[in-house]
Amino acid sequence: MAVKSNHVTIKGIKDGLVFLLDDQCEFEDLLGELRFKLEHSHQNILTGPIIHVDIKLGSREVTEEQKESILEILRQKGNLLIRSVESPGLPSEVQGEAPIHTVTGIIRSGQVLHHNGNLLFLGDVNPGGIITCTGDIYVLGALRGMAHAGMEGNGEAIIAASYFAPTQLRISEMISRPPDEWETRESGMEFAYLKDGAMQIDKMSNIVRLGRDFNVFKGV
Repeated sequence: MAVKSNHVTIKGIKDGLVFLLDDQCEFEDLLGELRFKLEHSHQNILTGPIIHVDIKLGSREVTEEQKESILEILRQKGNLLIRSVESPGLPSEVQGEAPIHTVTGIIRSGQVLHHNGNLLFLGDVNPGGIITCTGDIYVLGALRGMAHAGMEGNGEAIIAASYFAPTQLRISEMISRPPDEWETRESGMEFAYLKDGAMQIDKMSNIVRLGRDFNVFKGV
């Protein structure tokens, strides 16, 4: 099958892919080209690890059924995680949980890493290093510097780290007490959160107790 039209444009962005779908062609032609490109082209960027995808439909207004038709094709690629669908007929929406931006490296003394949204940092935050974001902070590594989550007033944000030895924690406007005032804790991944206006530290396995919209594995 050869598809010579160009109703589907796939662009790489910093943290995922954007699918620009033509808003003038017949809808069935659009689906056909989308299906073809996913199966026969762009394999260098459509295979591999999880990729966040934003879908832009231009001025095309779609029904819920048409939107599902598009999503069904994209879901056939198991590594494509649909993040948003933009259309005049649909509110700009995020599918599933809020996306997490991933960064890797080492934050050394004097360095600052900031992100708008939720952040997964793969590496260590050394003493004197600072990591800030407007959402949650997850550090898969040692947190020995300062971390500030929910910095635009999100009091439900959390800070989690594989090794929890921060010089200071901030969630929204709340600043933590010095670590030596915290209770003696077991080793293992922990997280910080606010409860009744105070900073709390708990084991990561207890994060479900926050009552947030996490997907909970209950076994089979």
